[in-house]
Amino acid sequence: MEKYIDGYLLAVPRAKLPTYKNMAEQAMAVWMEHGALDYRECVAEDIDREGFGSFTAAAGAKEDETVVFAWVVFENKAERDRINALVMADPRLTGMSCEGIFDFKRMCLGGFNTLVGK
Repeated sequence: MEKYIDGYLLAVPRAKLPTYKNMAEQAMAVWMEHGALDYRECVAEDIDREGFGSFTAAAGAKEDETVVFAWVVFENKAERDRINALVMADPRLTGMSCEGIFDFKRMCLGGFNTLVGK
């Protein structure tokens, strides 16, 4: 069955990466508890190869920042909408501030239908 994925691309200051990781771990627990099938947050290690588009540019990452590529997997879009409503109302996240950790205005996010996958 096709799954629905929310994808994210953002820039995080390298000095703030440990704080971001703690936030991501807390967010993962909340999403999974509310029914997400998978939750991943990945930090750039081998990006921006010659002859290809740039993750750094797409994320608007500055010299002191690294790129984070993340996704959450749901059974379908209806489940995504249901789960995200619960997550956004969850008190463990409503008080969480990302200010100073990363810039929401530069974050790319979107929902994707599965084209190929298990």
